[in-house]
Amino acid sequence: MVKLGGAWHKTLTFNAPRWVACSFSTRVGTHNGTFHCDEALACFLLRLSKHFSNAHIVRTRDPKLLESLDAVVDVGGVYDPLRHRFDHHQKDFYQVFGFGFHTKLSSAGLVYKHFGLEIIANVLGLGEEHSHVHQLYSVIYRNFIEAIDATDNGVNQYDLNEPPKYVINTSLSSRIKRLNLDWVDSDHSSDRENAAFHQAMALAGAEFLENVNYYAKSWLPARSIVMECLAARETVDSSGEIIKLSRSCPWKLHIHELEEEMRISPSVKYVLYPDDRSENWRLQAVAISPARFESRKPLPCIWRGLENDKLSEVAGIPGCTFVHMSGFIGGNRTYDGALAMARVSLKA
Repeated sequence: MVKLGGAWHKTLTFNAPRWVACSFSTRVGTHNGTFHCDEALACFLLRLSKHFSNAHIVRTRDPKLLESLDAVVDVGGVYDPLRHRFDHHQKDFYQVFGFGFHTKLSSAGLVYKHFGLEIIANVLGLGEEHSHVHQLYSVIYRNFIEAIDATDNGVNQYDLNEPPKYVINTSLSSRIKRLNLDWVDSDHSSDRENAAFHQAMALAGAEFLENVNYYAKSWLPARSIVMECLAARETVDSSGEIIKLSRSCPWKLHIHELEEEMRISPSVKYVLYPDDRSENWRLQAVAISPARFESRKPLPCIWRGLENDKLSEVAGIPGCTFVHMSGFIGGNRTYDGALAMARVSLKA
């Protein structure tokens, strides 16, 4: 069960659609030949909508056949949502998701832009107007769909004057690219190509559903916990720079964004939370930003690398268990001890 907005909902088990011979009511077209992640995901997403839930996938570049289909993605040279045409290769195409995003959309982003709210609602069993559906709509775009749009449109993740220090070939787009038939394979029949494309759809779709499940089941509840703790921060310490989590949760995903939304000043320096593997407490310094390792205010230098009695002696605080060499995290056997460590660190 998942708690959303005070109500409990069933946790869904997601399965990729089975490609079996049956009577299809609608037909969705995309190009044949080499496929990419964006059209594989776009086709899968359309099949999660009510109107295209039983759609047959037609892979072709024949203009007349494409014109006869109920929807077309990533081919045809037309973007017309009223006719369910979702190509992005036109010279004058400039569509973005909105909500402050600037990445040019691929066919996956186009389908998600127009069907995403319905799809998330269908997957979670919620009404399309539910606040969580609207919240997850942009979150899932930012954390899953946008990278697929950017990769397909050749948008670099960073502005680099030098080549990256290492290459990542395990992204969803890279894995789907490798599902295409190999050039040394003698059999490149349409049946084999279509089978490989269906495999790509299943892979892309499974990861999309996993993301929806994660953000609904884990991300949203953690955000609520962090928000409540930020609101109550001055009951922990009058500085407002130390917060206590009621339970261990992935708070790093939320704290910077919520500080901005809640206009919190001064910023939080330390987060206290129970160790989920023992009865001890942890205190962790908040990073400068979500993408940086450096802490806003690391734990004192003289504590770093020390443990147990030696650390307690140097800190003058009983129950200390450790402080990491970098000073980003430490521990104490009690909450009061962890709070004392945070208070001393704040004044150091």
